[in-house]
Amino acid sequence: MTAIKDIFYKDIERSINGVVKADQNDDSTVYVELDEYVVTKELDQHFREFFEVFSTSLNDKSLEDKIGVWISGFFGSGKSHFLKILSYLLANVESTSPSGDKKHAADFFDETKIQDSMIRADIQKAAQNSSDVILFNIDSKSGARDDSNPILDVFLRVFNEFQGFSSDHPHIAHLERYLKNREVLATFTEKFAELSGSTWEAERDAYHFFQDDIQSSLAVALSISETDAEKWFEDSEDNFDVNAERFCEWVKEYLDNHPDPNRRILFLVDEIGQFIGKNTDRMLKLQTLAENLGTICKGRAWIVVTAQADMDATLGELSSSESDTFSKIAARFNTRLSLSGANVDEVIEQRLLRKTPEANDELKAIYAKDGDILKNQIIFDNTGPTLRSFESEADFVQCYPYPPYQFRLLQSVFTEIRKVGATGAALSNASRSMLDSFQVAALQLKDAQVGALVPMHYFYRSVESFLEPAVKQAIDNAATDSLFSEFDISLLKTLFMIRYVDLVKGTVDNLMTLSLNTIDEDKVILRKNVEESLQLLEKQCLITLNGNEYLFLTNEERDITRKIRATDISTSEETKALTDLIYKELLSDKNKFRYPKNKQDYGIGRFLDGHSLDGRYEADLKVEVLSPLDPDYSMYSEAACINRSTEGNGSIIIKLPDDRAFFTEIGTWLRTNKFIRLNNDSTQQDISRILADRGRENQERRTRLRVNIDNLMLRAEVYCLGQHLAVSKNNAATRIDESCLYLLENTFTKLAYLTILQSDPLRELNAVLSVDDIAQLGLSLDGAEGNPQAVNEMQQFINLKASGNDRILVSDIVDRFSKRPFGWADNEILLILARLAVANQLTFQLNGGTLANKDAFEPLSNSRKRRELTIIKKRQTDENVLKQARNLTKDLFSSMGPAGEKELFAFYSQHINQWLSNLTSYKSKTDLGGFPGGKIIGQGIQMLQRLLNHDDSFDFFKHIVSNKNDYLDLEEDYSDVHEFFSNQLTIWQQLKTALTGFESNKQLLEKDPKAAAALQELKRIKDSDAPYNMLNKVAGLIDTVKQVNDAKVAEKREHALERLDHKILMLQQEITKSGIETSELSNRLLRPLQQVKENLKSQTSIPQILMLQTQTANEHFDDGLNLLESEVIKEQERRAAAEQKIKQQQLADQQAAQQTANFDKQGSGNAQSIAETAKGHPAPAPKIEAQPEAEPAPKPLVKPKTVAEVSVSKVYDSVLTGAYIETPEQAEQFINELKQQLNAAIQNGSRVRIK
Repeated sequence: MTAIKDIFYKDIERSINGVVKADQNDDSTVYVELDEYVVTKELDQHFREFFEVFSTSLNDKSLEDKIGVWISGFFGSGKSHFLKILSYLLANVESTSPSGDKKHAADFFDETKIQDSMIRADIQKAAQNSSDVILFNIDSKSGARDDSNPILDVFLRVFNEFQGFSSDHPHIAHLERYLKNREVLATFTEKFAELSGSTWEAERDAYHFFQDDIQSSLAVALSISETDAEKWFEDSEDNFDVNAERFCEWVKEYLDNHPDPNRRILFLVDEIGQFIGKNTDRMLKLQTLAENLGTICKGRAWIVVTAQADMDATLGELSSSESDTFSKIAARFNTRLSLSGANVDEVIEQRLLRKTPEANDELKAIYAKDGDILKNQIIFDNTGPTLRSFESEADFVQCYPYPPYQFRLLQSVFTEIRKVGATGAALSNASRSMLDSFQVAALQLKDAQVGALVPMHYFYRSVESFLEPAVKQAIDNAATDSLFSEFDISLLKTLFMIRYVDLVKGTVDNLMTLSLNTIDEDKVILRKNVEESLQLLEKQCLITLNGNEYLFLTNEERDITRKIRATDISTSEETKALTDLIYKELLSDKNKFRYPKNKQDYGIGRFLDGHSLDGRYEADLKVEVLSPLDPDYSMYSEAACINRSTEGNGSIIIKLPDDRAFFTEIGTWLRTNKFIRLNNDSTQQDISRILADRGRENQERRTRLRVNIDNLMLRAEVYCLGQHLAVSKNNAATRIDESCLYLLENTFTKLAYLTILQSDPLRELNAVLSVDDIAQLGLSLDGAEGNPQAVNEMQQFINLKASGNDRILVSDIVDRFSKRPFGWADNEILLILARLAVANQLTFQLNGGTLANKDAFEPLSNSRKRRELTIIKKRQTDENVLKQARNLTKDLFSSMGPAGEKELFAFYSQHINQWLSNLTSYKSKTDLGGFPGGKIIGQGIQMLQRLLNHDDSFDFFKHIVSNKNDYLDLEEDYSDVHEFFSNQLTIWQQLKTALTGFESNKQLLEKDPKAAAALQELKRIKDSDAPYNMLNKVAGLIDTVKQVNDAKVAEKREHALERLDHKILMLQQEITKSGIETSELSNRLLRPLQQVKENLKSQTSIPQILMLQTQTANEHFDDGLNLLESEVIKEQERRAAAEQKIKQQQLADQQAAQQTANFDKQGSGNAQSIAETAKGHPAPAPKIEAQPEAEPAPKPLVKPKTVAEVSVSKVYDSVLTGAYIETPEQAEQFINELKQQLNAAIQNGSRVRIK
C-alpha cells in the first residue's frame, strides 16, 4: 500500500512557513508566502471589505473615521498571515522566486486567487498608489521603560525606526528629525564621523560616550557656539515630551513633506489584543491615538491591528460601565474582519492536504470498503457538543489522514491553552499556526501506510517546546519512567491537550476515539488498553478522576492531588454527607408525612446506618437507610432487613445498592473540600489557582453525587413491618410516601375511629364551644356523625384518670390520642373534648377557675396554654337539691326554672348575672348621685359574686339551697332598689329640689307649725337608708310647705316693691329739680333700680328679697344721686365756659367797631368829590345780614348741696348704752340727739341721708 507521505500533491516535508513572523521579510520568504497564500471564501470577503474602505478618496471627510481596522481570530487562525499579506499588497513589494523570477505582490493576486475583478481592481489601485507600511508585533517592540503610555511609545519607536532615526532614544530621534527638517542632518553626521572616527548610526545609541563630539557637531551644523550647543543637547533629554497629538503632527509632517500628496502611511500592528489584555487605560490610549491620527492626518494615516477576540468581546471584557467611552473606541475601528475556523480548514486542505489523483482513487476505494466502520469508530459521548466525523467520500478524501473533528478541536485546544496560562510567552510570540501544527502531526505519520489515522497526541509536539516547565515536566518525567508504556504517555499527552476545552471530556469512550491509530482498529482491545492506562496514570497521580471524566495533572496539581488523597476523613463525616444528600437535598429535608385522608402531618424519624438525623426526637414514623458505609452492611440480608423493619413500633428500611464508585466519590468530595478549606493560601497564586480548579471540579462532583443518589434510591430495596415492599420507582420522594402510608395505616390501628373528619376543625371547635347544648349542632355523642368510637375511647380514659383523682391536662389528652395506636389530629381531639364539655360531661379550669365553654377556645387552640388547662369531670347534683333549687326560682325570679340541671344552672346564671349587673349600676349611681340604699346594694353585690364563684352546677345549687333565706331577703331588697331606680327617681329628685328651695326661707317657715312639721318629715325621708316605702307622702308634704312659703314670699315681695318704688320716685324728683333733666339721663340713673325691681318680682328667697330691698336698692339709689351730682357739676362747668366765650367775642366786636370809626374820620375830605361824581347815581342800600334766632334760655341750675349721712345706730350708741329703749326718757334723749345732728347738717347747707 501507499505510504502517507506519498498521497499528497505537494511534498509534505517541504517548508511551508507555518510560523508567520512580522519581521521575517527576506526575499525567498516573501515570495513563498505570496505564492502559496490561499484566498478562501472568507478571506475573499475580507479583502473586499478592506480595499473598499481603503480606496475611499482622501477628499471624503468620512475617511477620518475609517482609518482603524480590527482583525480578529483565534490562535492559529491566520490573522497574522493575513495582516502580513496586506502589508505586501499595500507596499506592493517585489520578491524573487527560487528560480530568479521577480514579481510584485499585486501580481500574485490574479484570477486564480481572487475571481472577483472588482476586488482585484481595488488591490491594483492600492498597489499603484504605493503606501508606506510599518508592520510590527507590538509586544516584541515594547520596551521596559514604556510605562505611562506604552502604545504611543511603541508607535513612536517604529515610526522613528522607519524614518531612519533612533528607535531606542526618542529624544535622539527628535534631534535627528529637527536636523533633517533644517536640512543639516548630513552636515551633522559628517562632522560626527570626522570627530568620532565612526558613523552616527553606529554610535547614536551610546550617545553618552560621545557627548563632546555630538555637541561640537551640533555647533557646526546649526552654526551656534559650543556653549549653546552643549546647553541645547543637555536639555534635549530632560525637556523632551511627547503625547498622541504631537506624534500625529510628526506623522502629518512626514506625509506633508512627501512628494506624493496622496501618500499614505499604515501602522500594521500584530497581537494588539494580547498587548492590551484587560487594561482599560491601554485601550483608551489606542482610541486616542486612532482618533488623533484620523483628524490630524485627514485619513492618510491608518492603524490596522490583530487580536484574539473581536472588538465587541474585547470591549465587553474591559468594562460594561463605560459604554459611552468604548463606543467611541468602536467607532474608530468600524472595519472589523473576523477569521473563523472554516477559513483555517480551507487553508489547510488546499495547502497541505491536497491529494494526488492516484491517492484520490485509493482513498475512495478505502472509504467504499470501510466507510461504515469509520462511522462507528469516530464516536463521542454526549458529554459535550457533537464533533464531526467523516460525512462522505469526498470529506474522507479531502481530510484524510485527519479525522474531521481535529480541525475544530485543535483550534479550541490552542485557544484554551493560551487562555489558562499553561504556556509561556513564546507560544504567542512564535505565532504557531494551525497549518504548521497539522504538518508536524502529518510528518510523524509519513512512513505509515494508508489506513492509518492521526491520533490527537500527535499534535502535542506543536506546543511542546512552548509549555511551561510545570506542565512539560510532568509528561517528560513520565516518559522516562519505565513504569509507563508508550501508550500511557500518548494518552497522557492527549489528556493534556483536551484538559481545558469544553468540546470533549476525558471519558473512556472519548479517549478511545482520540487515540485511534487506524481506520479498523479493534476497539475492544483499545478500550482495555485505555482503561488499564487510565488506572495506572490515576494511581500515580498524573491524572485525576472527576465523575467519569479523567483530567490531566501538572506536577503541582499532582502534589496537591496526592495530599488530597492523604487527607483523613472520618466515617461520621461520610455518614453526614450521605445523610444530607438523601434527606436534606433529595427529599428536600422533609420530616413529616401528610396522611391524605385527614390532612394530618405525622413526624418522620430519619436514620442512616443507625444514626438519627433528628436527635432523640420520638417521631410517629421511622425511616432508616442502610448504606455500604455501615461496617455491618454485608450482614443485612433480606431476612435481616425484614426482621429489622419489625423492631419497636415498626419502621421503613431502605437498603442502598453497593455502588463503589459512588461511595468512593463521596470520600473524594469530602477530602477535597477539607483540603481546600485548610490550605487555601491566597499568597501562593499557583496553589490558589489549582485549588480553585479543584473547587470547581468538586462542585461538579457534588452535582453528580446529587444525581447519582437519586438513582441509588430508586434501585434500593424497601422493607416495612416484615414485608418486602413493591413501591413505585418514579422518584425517591414517592417511594418514601408510599412506604410511610403503609407503615401508618398498619400501626395506627385506631386511626379509623375518626370516621367523620372536619374540613376546618378549628372553626368547628369554635362553633361547638359557642352553643349551650350539643343538640343545637344537630348531633349526638353516640350518633355516627359524632365519631362514637373515638368519643367512647376518650370518655373511658377520662373516667379512668378521674377515678384515681389524677389531674387531667388537655395537653396529656392530646399527647395520648395523637400517638400510636390513635394518631388523631390535634384539632380533632380538641373537638371531641369540646363536644363532651357542651354535653355537660366535663368542664375546663384555668389557673384554678372554671372556664365557660365559650372562653375555652383560646387556651384550647394554644399549645402552650393546653399544658395549664385542666379537665374536670362533671359531678351530678342530687335530685332533691335540684328540686329545691328549681322551686326557689319562683320566689326569686317570679318564674319557674327548667327541670334539667344544665338548663336550670344556665337559668340561674342568667338571672343572677342580671341582678348583679343592675346592682353594680345602681351602686355607681348611689356613690356619685347621693341616692339611698348604698349599704344594701353593696351587701347584695357581695352575696351575688360569692354565689357566681361556684361555677360548677353541683356546688352552685348546694350553696343556694343551703342559704335560701338569705337570698329571699336579698330578693326583697333587690325589688325595692330596682323599683326605686326604675320608677321613683323623679319623686326623689322632687324631694331634694324642694328641700333645697325651702332652705333659704327655713327660719320663717319653722315659725309656722304646719310648715315646720311638713319640713321635718321631708328631711326624715331624705335621710333614711331605705326611704322607698315613704316616698308616696312626699308630694303632699311639699304642697303643705309650699303654700306657707308662697304666702310669706308674696308678703315680703310686696313690701319690698313699695319701698323700691318710693326710692325711684325720690330719685326722679332729684333729677327734675337739678335743671339738667333729659330722658337719656333719667333712663341711665333709674335703670339700676328698675333692674332691682325686676329681680324682686321673680325672687322666692325672703333673705334675698330683704337684701334687694335694703342694701342693693340703697346702693343703687346713692349711686344715682352721686352720678346726678357729677352731671350737674359738669353742666355748670360747660355753661361757665360758654359765657366766657361770649364775653371774648363781644370784646372783639367792640374793638372792630372802634377801628371803623377812625377810618371814617380820615376819609371825610374826599367825601365831597365822591358825592359829586356820584350824582345821578344813587348809592346802593346797605346790605343787612340775617340774624340767627335766639336760643331759648337754659333752665336754671340748682346748685347741688353736699350730702351728709346721719347713722341712726351711731346716734343711739352715742347717747344710750343698753340694748333697748325702755323708758320715755331714753326715747326723748335719743330723739333729741338725732334732731340735733339733723339740724346741724341742714344749717351747714347739706342734704341729709339717714343710714
